[in-house]
Amino acid sequence: MKIIILEDELLALEKLQSLIAKYDESIEVVATADSIESAITVFNSGVEYDLLLCDIELADGSSFEVFKQVEISKPVIFTTAYDQYAMDAFDVYCIDYLLKPLSFPKLKEALDKFKERVKMLDEPITADLVKEIISHRGRGNYKKRFLAKLGNKLVFKRAEEVSYFYAEGKTVYLVEAQKGHKFIVDHSLEELEKELLDPDNFYRINRSFIVNLDDLMEIRSYHNGRLKLHINTHCEKDIIVAREKVSSFKSWLNQ
Repeated sequence: MKIIILEDELLALEKLQSLIAKYDESIEVVATADSIESAITVFNSGVEYDLLLCDIELADGSSFEVFKQVEISKPVIFTTAYDQYAMDAFDVYCIDYLLKPLSFPKLKEALDKFKERVKMLDEPITADLVKEIISHRGRGNYKKRFLAKLGNKLVFKRAEEVSYFYAEGKTVYLVEAQKGHKFIVDHSLEELEKELLDPDNFYRINRSFIVNLDDLMEIRSYHNGRLKLHINTHCEKDIIVAREKVSSFKSWLNQ
């Protein structure tokens, strides 16, 4: 395995290299950079690598600037002292997000996760794919693809392929439109509703369901002032709009 490290603190870099060697002495750190400028130089040099270990705050600014300026076509493990960046980090092809000070168990877990995902992915990670996945949040700029799990495989599903998301306990499922195949996603319904999904297309109708307007077929009145939705994709559960959401749901439909 070949790794590039972006880290602007010498002691942190040395510790990270020591932990990597402890994990597997055969891993090769092929390049390091401590700034946006030097990182861009590294990537433009064409150096071959398998994984990027990336601090978020570099000497001359945020490492997210690097992602805007060069094509990074490999998975990333972020390392930082600032947990407020976590949600932005997961918009790129991010394997894990480690808070400093780093520990060997956490790094080992992240590197093991990287190895598993590389084995399971059935879609190649290309520069074009990574550019499509990268999403710096802001109004009108939402996730277009989701990394989803089916059995022991990980696949990418486009937002327009989704009929609905639903939760069972702490597990959230993405259900594919028409086909009805369901996949596990690593996002809560709260994250999907408030951060990741385009509100012009998706609406959270109750505590357990978020539906895609494009898959909606029919709406009928239901008990206690609620609404029952019928969609094109088969669903074993009744899809019910909660009473307190009926008014806002109708407004959303009429936008």
